[in-house]
Amino acid sequence: MQLVAFNRENAARLLVSYLNSQKVAAKYAFDTTDSDHNSMPHQVLLSDPEQFTLAKHLCEEFIADPQNPKYQNLAWQSDPVGNLSDKTLGLPSLKLSAVKQSPLTWLVLVCCLTVYILSVFGAFGWVRSTLTIQDLGLLLESGQWWRVITPAFIHFSEIHLVFNLLWWWYLGRQIEAKFGTSALLMIFAVSAIVSNIGQLLVSGPNFGGLSGVVYAVVGFVWWIGWLRPKWGLRLPNAMIGFLLVWLILGYADLLWVSMANTAHTAGLISGCALAWWFVRIGDKRKS
Repeated sequence: MQLVAFNRENAARLLVSYLNSQKVAAKYAFDTTDSDHNSMPHQVLLSDPEQFTLAKHLCEEFIADPQNPKYQNLAWQSDPVGNLSDKTLGLPSLKLSAVKQSPLTWLVLVCCLTVYILSVFGAFGWVRSTLTIQDLGLLLESGQWWRVITPAFIHFSEIHLVFNLLWWWYLGRQIEAKFGTSALLMIFAVSAIVSNIGQLLVSGPNFGGLSGVVYAVVGFVWWIGWLRPKWGLRLPNAMIGFLLVWLILGYADLLWVSMANTAHTAGLISGCALAWWFVRIGDKRKS
């Protein structure tokens, strides 16, 4: 049963952690049923209705003085590696529950790691012959259409891999938690296809990396945060600025690595467009 709802996710998660520290079973949930017009979609759910009286009293205390240090202190003491710390630090949790909450985020991460390990240990020839994209004429003849997506799994260095996977993990699991696995799958597939074909047309088939998809999830979160801030999904302006500057430096050829600039740009545009489409669909469903 719902105990209370907030317009900010951090407040809801902090209260959940505090309630759990007081032996009141509670959990966080994001309300997607009316998220377009719901100004308080971040819910605190009570697991045991018999604890409602105590939970209500603790909730009223929290609302009256949410900045009291005891909430933050007790939250960390009771859940040092759980939801609050994961949310704050953005670190992967190896708990089975974390995998179940973000299955596609984990699947893409594991696929990228597996392909990189195979490449390092002598199977790069197989990776290149099986996963790289082909010219559109060859694709029409071979019918191997998976190749318009699989270059996203190929990485050429540890820095390349780590950079992309950190961004994917940080943003992909947020999108999956808010909108579901099917939504993240659509964003991944559309952005991978658009960015890979775009890069193919500009520079040929010799490229790889998750960067196009990464720029897509950046664009998606950026525009969702701008168009519908009450949905609780946002990216700090400093991070957006950093990635946009990185994109510009790639075009200026001022970096020490070769950049798939077209894939980055196409991914960013596709992510922003998908965010706009998500908002439009929400508007139409409401009307």
